[in-house]
Amino acid sequence: MKKAVNSPLTRDGTFARRTEERVREMILDGTLPPGERLNEVSIAEVLGISRGPLREAIQRLAGEGLLTIVSHRGAFVKTFEAGEVDDLYELRTALEAHSVRLVCRKATEEELRELEQLVGEAGEELSQDPDRPYPADRDLHTRLTWMSGNDALAAATVEVQRQISLARQTSAKKPDRAREALVEHERLIAAIVDRDEDRAAEILRLHLDKARQSAVDALGITSE
Repeated sequence: MKKAVNSPLTRDGTFARRTEERVREMILDGTLPPGERLNEVSIAEVLGISRGPLREAIQRLAGEGLLTIVSHRGAFVKTFEAGEVDDLYELRTALEAHSVRLVCRKATEEELRELEQLVGEAGEELSQDPDRPYPADRDLHTRLTWMSGNDALAAATVEVQRQISLARQTSAKKPDRAREALVEHERLIAAIVDRDEDRAAEILRLHLDKARQSAVDALGITSE
């Protein structure tokens, strides 16, 4: 496990919830890589916490699908088979396609300009460094999800996106895929600005199918 450099957790808010957020970050940023067994003593020491809130966090993250708990062995960072990745992308596509349709119907002109700006800023950052992955802080998918105005839909989508983020840790960092994704995002935003629900949903489906294949290829196994 890579050593975390952040300072110990402070005691404001719900302590177990803050612990959960920190461990989730360690999983999704690769500090705790897929397949690694969580060493509770080591993690508690790094985070400056006791093992009680850590165990609560582990249970919740297992419920999110980010950890696998094996009886008498402990908790492990989730690893994925190709079929599981296919299933997650199928669900994600259904959820996000509905979000995109809602955005086409309900987004204000100002919100549409914000989407164009978000993708434009991502393009500028990618043009400055040919080896850079797609900038995480310019996440179009998360923005569209919350712009749908349906909190239940957004929460379900975010949970699926987190599992996929873990599954595609390798493919998500490929510079060539980042630039392909940028072009696909630009096409998607153009359709949304035109408020063309069908075209936007189809562009999204094709975009996520390419992302799915990239993730499966990175796993080094064959998707059935």
